[in-house]
Amino acid sequence: MNYMQVETVLFTAAALLYLAAAVLYIVFFTLKKEKPGEIAGWVLLGAFIVHTAALAVRSVGAGRLPFSNQYEFATSFAWGIALAYLIFARHKRYRALGTFVAPVIFLIIGYAAMQSRQVNELMPALQSNWLSIHVSTAIISYGSFGVAFGGSLLYLMHGRLHHNEFTERYFPDKERLDLLNYRIICLGFTFLTLVIVTGAIWAQKAWGRYWTWDPKETWSLVTWIIYAIYLHLRISRGWRGDKAAWFAVIGFLCVIFTYIGVNTWIPSIHSYA
Repeated sequence: MNYMQVETVLFTAAALLYLAAAVLYIVFFTLKKEKPGEIAGWVLLGAFIVHTAALAVRSVGAGRLPFSNQYEFATSFAWGIALAYLIFARHKRYRALGTFVAPVIFLIIGYAAMQSRQVNELMPALQSNWLSIHVSTAIISYGSFGVAFGGSLLYLMHGRLHHNEFTERYFPDKERLDLLNYRIICLGFTFLTLVIVTGAIWAQKAWGRYWTWDPKETWSLVTWIIYAIYLHLRISRGWRGDKAAWFAVIGFLCVIFTYIGVNTWIPSIHSYA
């Protein structure tokens, strides 16, 4: 069996389904039509199932989890956002959130499509069980932050919407949305902390040092600090509203820069992922 051909078909199908879901969500949001939003939810679920199958085929074909290069992490990153969305926003009251999350998933899987899909033998530093632990926690963390990013954009637009019976049914109120974003960020922050801790332990075993101030490490720390400030201000000073939403937006932009920006513009020992 040619696993790469099967994976390519499944990956392409998942990408097209994510695109269809994004378009349907946008139609639902802009035209305030119920049916496109309902269909979009099922299409996104179908995309996630096909995407999961693509990752499973990749894992079987490579003989390892798909965590070792930019293509594999990008497609897993998109999968993590879809998983977090399906878990946190499954109720129809949060359907409008898909308008902001589905396009992000498609853009990231589109970035994955531009990367090399070749299956290479793992370099010595990656031949460790810490690879699976470190990267899987990053996928959960980044996926959670991706959903909080979409929720924060929806929050910032909330006051500009014309509210009626339709928005009351399918758009969460600001307080509920703010609380959802907070809970998702708590989860993402917990796993980001595990990302940094497991990365430090792995670095010590691979290179003999817990921390090297590599650009990827530095920007991961910057991202961690931004979300730590968000949580500190919320807990100690009761931050809510637009300020908290902007913090979540800035935090996710740092996540994107940590992954794509550092790999593209800054030499790093983490350039493989």
